[in-house]
Amino acid sequence: MTEKRTPSAVDAVAEEYVDASLALSPSLALFLGLEGAKGFDDYSPAGLAKRHELTMETLRRLDEVEADADLDDVDRVTLDAMRDRLGVDRDYYEAGFDHANLNVIESPLQNIRDTFDLLPTATAADWESIDVTLAAVPASIAGYQESLRLARDRGQVAARIQIEKVIEQARDLAGEDSTFLRLIAGADEVAEVSPVLRADLSTHAEAVRTAFAGLADFLGAELLPNAPENEACGREAYALHSRNFLGAEIDFDETYRWGLEELARIDAEQRRVAEEIMPGVDLFAVMKALDEDPKLTLKGKDALREWMQGVADEAIAELGKSHFDIPEPVRTIECMIAPSATGGIYYTPPTDDFSRPGRMWWSVPEGVTEFATWQEKTTVYHEGVPGHHLQVGQATYVSDTLNRWRRLMCWVSGHGEGWALYAEKLMAELGYMDDPADYLGMLDSQRLRAARVVLDIGFHLGLEAPESLGGGIWDREKAWQFLTDNVAMDRSFLAFELDRYLGWPGQAPSYKIGQRLWEQFRDEAKAEAGDDFDLKAFHTKALGIGSVGLDTLGRAIKR
Repeated sequence: MTEKRTPSAVDAVAEEYVDASLALSPSLALFLGLEGAKGFDDYSPAGLAKRHELTMETLRRLDEVEADADLDDVDRVTLDAMRDRLGVDRDYYEAGFDHANLNVIESPLQNIRDTFDLLPTATAADWESIDVTLAAVPASIAGYQESLRLARDRGQVAARIQIEKVIEQARDLAGEDSTFLRLIAGADEVAEVSPVLRADLSTHAEAVRTAFAGLADFLGAELLPNAPENEACGREAYALHSRNFLGAEIDFDETYRWGLEELARIDAEQRRVAEEIMPGVDLFAVMKALDEDPKLTLKGKDALREWMQGVADEAIAELGKSHFDIPEPVRTIECMIAPSATGGIYYTPPTDDFSRPGRMWWSVPEGVTEFATWQEKTTVYHEGVPGHHLQVGQATYVSDTLNRWRRLMCWVSGHGEGWALYAEKLMAELGYMDDPADYLGMLDSQRLRAARVVLDIGFHLGLEAPESLGGGIWDREKAWQFLTDNVAMDRSFLAFELDRYLGWPGQAPSYKIGQRLWEQFRDEAKAEAGDDFDLKAFHTKALGIGSVGLDTLGRAIKR
């Protein structure tokens, strides 16, 4: 464990902000696995106003303590990071984005749905917490509708296709095969759950289904008639979204050009590797052949989970010998098949005391029974070690240095996803992707992320599309052609990806742009240190800072 650091006045402000945030957001407490967490968030205008008041009060208090306190380097990073994150929260609220929040992947509907995947179900007490949380969901949905209605009256409505897709999601959650009905069926497997509690669970699950049916009706009747066709958010809004996901300000036009260049570079490398695997065969035909190779195919969810666990455990054992300092509690990761069936792959962090370990989740869509290892080995490195599990676990571990806000609440996509993509490429550099098929899979992951940079910035800013698309301004048709030309992914997955990018501006490019900045910070440190540069020491220092905005990270690494 790290040397104990005396908490400062800055830490006190951060800790009080965490406590107040948890009181306002039970879903956050549930996500963090805190004991006794139950209930759900108030998404109404009044609930959002309370969060905004907390944001403004905390920013004011940070100014006060900076003027009076004797600050160390940890405090300086905390101040820098909190002003960045809370400043974005303030600007989102004032721009009305919080009230209008609706898209296919990351808005209140998905937050409600996905939170229940994380809740423990082993004991009667667990089911009592689930019951209380289920009971709170209808009020959360009603408050969400109030905020969406307010945003509509201000002229802020999500694009038509986003609303249509969310209506479909709400109908699914209200249907006969609702995830909430499947959830409460699990109570029958716990003998200690009383008949009364089972009845309450059934009643509250039905109320949740009814609430989601009402949400679908509301969206169709009150939002859809006011929804614009245009999905591009424009440069001004995009700048705020990008700052949210990166914690950095970038030159969008330069980054767009870089994305095109990076895509061409990766394509050339992929074609070189494909020629090595199957001489004279087109790149995408090689990928199709790898997908159909029985030696590279897993059959069934159990085989997938066991393979994931084996790859993750091996990476921890090998990398912990020489390349990374991996604390003992971080050496455990659980690979899971998610109860939902959305197709997503994601990581959930350990609890602060590591009683619940970090977990990699694979949400397997209905009907999908085969999985290609050549594409997915790099995914395990992304979600596990040296990716998110090491990154998040390391920050959680240094509890004697970092306050809870730094360890548990501050998550910046460009930092986190940028590191995970950096980790994928690093594994190739360290020799763990020497098999040409695995290496091609890593390149395919990099290619997807480069394509996102081009599509996301080009579409939302209305830039000139590449000549391969016929030039002109980006539109949905050009975006679809661009994806299908560049991404070897099942078309149903790819269709969701497109909806995600167009409804969640700035998030998708944060992976590749974040990787670019991580590599820039490493190269700058290497140039400054010369022959004394120690890559392991660089990683230990950088990960010990925790997830902060990338501008903050760049300044902190140089301290």
